[in-house]
Amino acid sequence: MPRTVPPFADLIAGCVSSALHLETRDVYGIAAEDADYAAWSAGAPVDVADRSKWWDGFHSAVSDAVARGVVVRRARVVSEPVSEYIRYEHACTPRNIEAGEDVRWLPRSAASDLMLPGNDYWIFDGRLVRFGLFAGDGTFVAHVLEDAPHVVKQCSDAFQAVWDRATPHAAYEMI
Repeated sequence: MPRTVPPFADLIAGCVSSALHLETRDVYGIAAEDADYAAWSAGAPVDVADRSKWWDGFHSAVSDAVARGVVVRRARVVSEPVSEYIRYEHACTPRNIEAGEDVRWLPRSAASDLMLPGNDYWIFDGRLVRFGLFAGDGTFVAHVLEDAPHVVKQCSDAFQAVWDRATPHAAYEMI
């Protein structure tokens, strides 16, 4: 029987040490981002200074976790030249950093010898993985939880391998 997947805010609220996020897709079709992405695509700059325009429950949950001492890291594996969506993500990343995340980027060409899971995921406290399942067009499908120790270890090892090679956000130059 499938397990009910708690909201992200509940999962990170229960963290005591770390929350790690690996992203491997070049496009995401997240409905909540549609208006922001459309505005950016039309030439509007990403506003980081005015939190009232973009700060949401996700950013609050991350910020609260970081304030409790939780280390939040995000690694992105991207194709180069990057897609327009990745350019948008890069422009929005200062929002993640403002919330307290540490973000790094790894060109897919530098990951050829790494064994990476087939889906994006979050790892909470090195004990629970929440996989994000997406359709080919980037549309979100479902979240799945996994706590089998061997799967958590494989995902942790994969994240660390990417992290060790990846470039910090401030130094990453998109092609």
